[in-house]
Amino acid sequence: MSTNWSRAHIYQYALFAVITAFMAVFMVWPIALTVRCGFVDTNDQFTLEYMLGIFRDPVTLTALHNSIAIAICTTGLCLALALPLSMLATRYEFMGKKIVTSLILVPLILPPFVGAIGLRAVLGRFGALNSLLAWLGIIDANGVGLDFLGSDTASGQFWSVVIMETLHLYPIAYLNITAALANIDPTLEEAASSLGAGRWTRLRRVTLPLIMPGIFAGTTIVFIWSFTELGTPLMLNYYAVAPVQIFWHINEVQSNPQPYALVVVMLSVAVGLYLLSKVTTGRRPFAMQTRASITGSTKRISGILSLAAAMLFVLIISLAIAPHIGVVLSSISAKGAWYQSILPNNFTFEHFQNALSHTLATGSIRNSLIYASIATTVCLVLGFAIAYLNIRTRITGGWLLDMLAMLPLAVPGLVMAFGYVTMTLHWPFDENSVLGHWFSVVGRNPNPFTVLVIAYAIRRLPYVVRSVSAGLEQTSGDLEEAAASLGAGTFTTIRRIVIPLIAVNLIAGAILAFSFSMLEVSDSLILAQKEQHYPLTKAIYVLFDRLGDGPYIASAMGVWAMVLLTITLISATLMLGKRMGTMFRL
Repeated sequence: MSTNWSRAHIYQYALFAVITAFMAVFMVWPIALTVRCGFVDTNDQFTLEYMLGIFRDPVTLTALHNSIAIAICTTGLCLALALPLSMLATRYEFMGKKIVTSLILVPLILPPFVGAIGLRAVLGRFGALNSLLAWLGIIDANGVGLDFLGSDTASGQFWSVVIMETLHLYPIAYLNITAALANIDPTLEEAASSLGAGRWTRLRRVTLPLIMPGIFAGTTIVFIWSFTELGTPLMLNYYAVAPVQIFWHINEVQSNPQPYALVVVMLSVAVGLYLLSKVTTGRRPFAMQTRASITGSTKRISGILSLAAAMLFVLIISLAIAPHIGVVLSSISAKGAWYQSILPNNFTFEHFQNALSHTLATGSIRNSLIYASIATTVCLVLGFAIAYLNIRTRITGGWLLDMLAMLPLAVPGLVMAFGYVTMTLHWPFDENSVLGHWFSVVGRNPNPFTVLVIAYAIRRLPYVVRSVSAGLEQTSGDLEEAAASLGAGTFTTIRRIVIPLIAVNLIAGAILAFSFSMLEVSDSLILAQKEQHYPLTKAIYVLFDRLGDGPYIASAMGVWAMVLLTITLISATLMLGKRMGTMFRL
């Protein structure tokens, strides 16, 4: 028996070492190289000159300031939307509640940079809203429409980006706050009420402090996401932000240290927030000690209040899906048929056919399918191994694997993508080494296939780890112990017992990893530099800027993306239920 245990421990620690090494090489090292390049000059001497240059250059400093301002405004608006919706969803029963709460995740089915296409079609000077106002006689039908997107001013473009990102990201805050509210022990609020505390006093003194970890967890992800968002500012022509500045200088990284320093600043902000979130959300509120044995009840409201609650959901969801409607209408509009009209004057499905026949479109779809499929396989293998080692074996250092697996939620995709570019410029991945051919991004003959697959896998690994961990935590280990007592080895037990028991969790994690890999933005825009390597999102970005039918084909591809994510989120929600919120939690 001791020999078997010894052998099992050897296998476990060997697997632990392999996974740790993989994560160190393909996640920690690229980031470390980027940080090093931000502080080391051409003579390998430590310097602060590059970092100070960020704050001396008015263009870069303005871009950084704008990125932070976008993140603050987006986070504040997301919280303002998510908090009342969460309170209504968890505390009250009202007409149509099941329908409207099931639609709350709709904004997640479209990447915000694709939604920007629809936003421009609806809110542009010659878009649907201005046409409606002209039809109503509010504005001059023969004049130039109102500039809802603020395309003529920097402040207008700023708020267009904020609104687009808010409408896309508020469900993440909603999921976290709803989960936190559901975990509150109702007797604490009842006790406050019995002591004479009014509704607002209970909210301020009891409820908000108890759900603060959930609020902080959700808003932290929103802040980091919006702070480093690249696609939306590009599509809305707002270039005075740090991510766009980095994107524009990606081909100069061998001679220009400024992008490194800017990435380090953004990384510092993101990791600082992540650590603060871990400290905040790591506290286990005392209310949770008795939550499992006490069930809170919802209050039924009727009449005007019930209608008002339902209409609040309807209003916010309607605003959130306006870009989606714009993308769909653009995809079925004949070329030039949606100009100064409320709806397209002529419809066609030709763009969908072109999206499946256009060389760039079909090539990018094929590339994304290959990248995402391999990345999802890597996610499943790594995610299962990490969750199993951490939860079932309780291996010493399992917390390290879990922390490394969750780190991609805190490290922005833009930073990771830039880190991979940096990695390919150093041995053993530079173009003069043996591995250079498989890890080249900005070299003479780039081949980013391997880098893209690894980038997708690392970025989506948290979804699989969390999903599998949830399944293992809810599955008793008695059956595994029984199998072991009957002589079954570890691999046999995993194959015959563990995997069938948590199959739903594996599938849910896999479809989330696959679909979000298919629609990854930052890695795709930065790592794929040549058309033959373009993934789906890079092709959408390039096609939208092409004259002729390019924007229409891009819209059709965006609709395919919406369909994919819709199926994904519905499937994952059905499989995971209320645990869906843990997929978007630090």
